[in-house]
Formats: sequence, C-alpha cells, structure tokens
Amino acid sequence: MAYLDNIRTFVRVYELGNMSAAARDMRISAAVASSRISQLEEHLNVRLFQRTTRLLNPTEQGNLFYHGAVKILEAVDEAEADISSVTQTPRGTLYVAAPLGLGQRLIAPAVPKFNEAYPLISIRLRLSDRKLDLAAEGLDASFFLGVPEDSNLRIRKIADCPRVLCASPEYIKRRGQPASSDELKTEAHDCLNLRYPGAPEFQWPLRSRDGVKRVTVTGPFESDHGDVLTSWALDGHGIILKPVFEISEHLASGRLVPVLAEEPPIPIQMACLYVHRRHQDPKVRLFMDFMVDHIQASLPSE
Repeated sequence: MAYLDNIRTFVRVYELGNMSAAARDMRISAAVASSRISQLEEHLNVRLFQRTTRLLNPTEQGNLFYHGAVKILEAVDEAEADISSVTQTPRGTLYVAAPLGLGQRLIAPAVPKFNEAYPLISIRLRLSDRKLDLAAEGLDASFFLGVPEDSNLRIRKIADCPRVLCASPEYIKRRGQPASSDELKTEAHDCLNLRYPGAPEFQWPLRSRDGVKRVTVTGPFESDHGDVLTSWALDGHGIILKPVFEISEHLASGRLVPVLAEEPPIPIQMACLYVHRRHQDPKVRLFMDFMVDHIQASLPSE
C-alpha cells in the first residue's frame, strides 16, 4: 500500500498546490508528505515538482503523471467499493432529487420496491423542477432531463426519452392544427413553457427535413411546475412539449392529441448526476443500478 499512499499524496499535493495543505488534508505531517513525493520521484526517476521557497509547480512529467494517477486511484476505489458492496450490508440514508414529472411517475413508485430489497437504506426524495446544486443541498444523486451544465459531476445516462408536441382537442378545434413550426413563433398559437431560475430562452428542438430545427416559441403562460403546464393544456390553453412518459395516459384517452407530426421533437436525455468521491458509497451505486433497471423497463417505446 506504500506505493498507493505515495500516489494519493502526490495527487493531493498537485490539486492543492501546497505540501503543507495536502499534509493537513491527509492528516499526516508535512515531512511525511515530502518523503512520499521523494520516494515516488525516485521510483519514477523523474522530478514531479519544481520546488522553490514559496512555490510548488508541477513539471511537464508531473502534469502527465497526474492524469494517469487519478485514473489509477479511481480504479482502486471502485474495486474497493465493489468488494464493500458484497461484504458489507448497505445501510444509511440517501438524499435524492428528481424533476416533478419524472419523480412522480418513475422514481417514487420504485422507492418502496428498493426498500424491500434493501430495508436498511432510507430514501429522502425531493421533487422539484428547478435546478439543484447537489453539493450545496447535500444530495447524493439527482435525476434530470436534458444536458447537465456542471462538468464537475459524474453522469450516468439512463435513456433517450421520446417527446411529443400536443394540445387538447378543444384547443385544436378553436385554434386549428399548426401548419408548421413557424406558427409557434407567432401569436397564431400559444405555447406553454416551463420557467425556473436560470432557465434558457424557450427553444423547442424539432426534426425537420434539414435536420434539427430550434424553434423559439412564445405563449401567455409559464410555470415552474411541469404538471401545471399539463393541466393548462388539458383545459385547452395551449400547446406543450412533454416527454411521452409524463402524459401517456392523456394521449391514450384522447384528452391530449399530438400536433406537428411531420416535425417531431427530438428525444430528451434522461440521466442521473452524482458527486464523485474517491470512496463512492456502495448504497449510491445500488440505488442507481436499481433505478436504471426500473426506469428502462417502465419507459414507453417511441
């Protein structure tokens, strides 16, 4: 384990840029940290850092070794977590978040089933259509639809979910079927949009003969609650863009009908975000594995 300890020390020194700070972080003395770096340099026969009285800068070889060292440690940590998941009974509390529609229809029904399989794991499920900061809000994982903006988080893709543009028969009778997606940009039709802090401009990505067409839509109503949009659409107030799994019962009953079938929306990615830790908690992986299997089996086909 001495070689791995040396690598771990090197990675912390590299990331913190300071020998003393890395030593404090690892709860070892600065002398021990310095000795480990020296042993590693001797083993590799290269200098990993340029040392001055105040600065500690990685050399070209140090930069190169860092990226390989991180992969080594991640592989070791993952292997240790695999062993722990087999040899230890998973227990504790998981804090998980999901958008309202996804959480209500796919995540929440599976939570009791997960608890039956792992009774010592408690789940705290938070449902919200707003953007969440996992680290700041103490979340272990967050399911989402779309493309993540935070590159510091790990992502596990679950599926590409088909979507549909739809409205109520009453709305279509009153306003007519849109002849093309260009009508969604004008007052010819009302589009109902999900609005939350930091939301981008409303653009609906549709397939056209020329490829993907991003249509900037307008409408009288916005909400930060996805089910409110569905209710408005059911009451005849406009057109919505929704994943099929969220409104499949309304499509089946005819309360909502597809529009612009010749310009269908592109599918939206469903994935799970989680904070990367050197020692990944086995119960986080167990929960994600369980939910991925459940969700993939539950999603309607296109």
